Amino acid sequence: MPELLGSIHNHADLMKIPEAELPRLAEEIRSTLIQSLAVTGGHLGPNLGVVELSIALHRVFETPRDKIIFDVSHQAYVHKMLTGRAEQIHTIRQYQGLSGFAKMSESPHDSYGAGHAGTALSAALGMCAARDLKGEDYHVVAVAGDAAFTCGTTLEALNNISQTTRRYITILNDNEWAIDKNVGALAKYFNSLQTSETFSWLRDKTASFIEKLGGTQAKEFAFKLEDTTKNLIFPSLLFNKFGLRYFGPLNGHDIPTLIRTLNYIKDLNEPVILHIVTQKGLGYQPALDNPTKFHGLGSYCVHDGETQGSPTPTFSQIFGSTLVDMAKQDESITAITAAMASGTKLDLFKEAFPKRYFDVGIAEEHGALFACGLAAEGMKPYVAIYSTFMQRCVDMIQHDAALQKLPVRFCMDRAGLSPDDGPTHHGLFDIAMIRSIPDVVFMQPKDEAEFVHMLRTMNHYQNGPTVIRYPRGCGSGVPLPATAEILPIGKAEVLQTGNDVLLVSLGTMIGIARDTATLLEERGYSVTLVNARFIKPLDDECIRLHASRSKVICTFEDHSIRGGFNSAVLESLEAGEITIPVEAIAWPDQFIEHGSESILRKNMDSRRKPRYKKLFLI
Repeated sequence: MPELLGSIHNHADLMKIPEAELPRLAEEIRSTLIQSLAVTGGHLGPNLGVVELSIALHRVFETPRDKIIFDVSHQAYVHKMLTGRAEQIHTIRQYQGLSGFAKMSESPHDSYGAGHAGTALSAALGMCAARDLKGEDYHVVAVAGDAAFTCGTTLEALNNISQTTRRYITILNDNEWAIDKNVGALAKYFNSLQTSETFSWLRDKTASFIEKLGGTQAKEFAFKLEDTTKNLIFPSLLFNKFGLRYFGPLNGHDIPTLIRTLNYIKDLNEPVILHIVTQKGLGYQPALDNPTKFHGLGSYCVHDGETQGSPTPTFSQIFGSTLVDMAKQDESITAITAAMASGTKLDLFKEAFPKRYFDVGIAEEHGALFACGLAAEGMKPYVAIYSTFMQRCVDMIQHDAALQKLPVRFCMDRAGLSPDDGPTHHGLFDIAMIRSIPDVVFMQPKDEAEFVHMLRTMNHYQNGPTVIRYPRGCGSGVPLPATAEILPIGKAEVLQTGNDVLLVSLGTMIGIARDTATLLEERGYSVTLVNARFIKPLDDECIRLHASRSKVICTFEDHSIRGGFNSAVLESLEAGEITIPVEAIAWPDQFIEHGSESILRKNMDSRRKPRYKKLFLI
């Protein structure tokens, strides 16, 4: 552990370091991050961009008494290192190691946990209200990237700040990027300069304030921003309307100016917003050259930032390329993402059909409603959002798409376990949330080839919304079909028949189901194996037929046990008045921590107590 960083275990230790030595501390933090994350992977770029800000925040504010709330909180690695966890940073995102996000149960210094965008301002405002009601006197600081200001919850919080509290601090960390480059009217506004006389007057006033705090160099930096970065010196156009006093923009890598500014604004008896400009990936050239890649990644080579590619196409890549192929033949196909073009691989569609591609920013609900409008006018919208973020769209899927039978195609990437990111990102709840909605066709492929068939089936289906869930990463490497088929809606695939045990598998759990069938057969059991394909409508006829010929059933799904695929099978059997033991291979009714999938599954299996001895191998 580097000298200065190794000496910090609490606020008092940080305060002992002379201010002149803080840039060296920043260098040590960057070096440690680059070396550690090369092994574990993680959100390198965002954390390299907030090193100086994190140091300044912890010099001015004292956690856990003062509260620092990070939006998304993937940029909280430096915060963790400055609050006694530097020696554990090599365990980040590893099983039983540090979480890749702020986590209240991990440390009292993590005053609020998060993994989704748009939560910080509302949560911080609630803390301010609680503080005021209790007559206490601590500071609350919300740190949000500019991309979070495209999120509806952030704007809703802004609308309530001035009427709720008089002491509230927001740090707008402005780096032009979420995961992909920011889009939308607010992003354009952040990138524009106002040229009116009022703006010039406000600019001069702010420049004078900055010069008093940080000297001539800080003022010159602020003026340079006119031609190169976003500028919100004209607050009457936005933040003044919300009742917030605006300061900035400041160089987010200038520690002395940050410290002096934070010391000034922390005691103001009015809500304030401090606008800082940072550079994502600062200090590591590969991260500067490719900010999208280094937003979050696996292990990499420190020397050049190279990562090991997938041996076969990922489900995301297959989705992007297949959609492009279909769109070449069908001009009504459109694609929508919520600031996740690269993650969902809709960047391929964007390149091929820029006019039919829409990035709505971090506004999943709006994206889903926008797709409903497209569908109402005869277009075929595909909405690609991670399962964990699609949770925000459940109202739109029900109230707008299903109720009106609008053929919107909802494509849920990262369904199932998301090992490294943990409970905020596991896609383990989407089946339970969506399968209860009437008039929805809901499916999951067992492999890459079936995935292509299902995408083609979605494009053909026009009687209402369709939903498909597919996992992160690669499948089993099945070759893609030359021609995609249109699958019969609600029909399962029977892979083999027997008369002792019925195994019903959903999605890529087919590999475990097949292994189970082999083991059971080696012990003399006759096995039926069914690939469900459809969660809704479930193939009741198939399941009931084979259940009536079997002694026990086992279902397999990469989802929570409550309300998921197993629940659908149980409901089907009950409706068919079939009584038979049913065992479920699914994740337990709890939030699953981060760690490798093999470790998490092994731990789950060690705690499993099979209810039926006839299926003693599960």
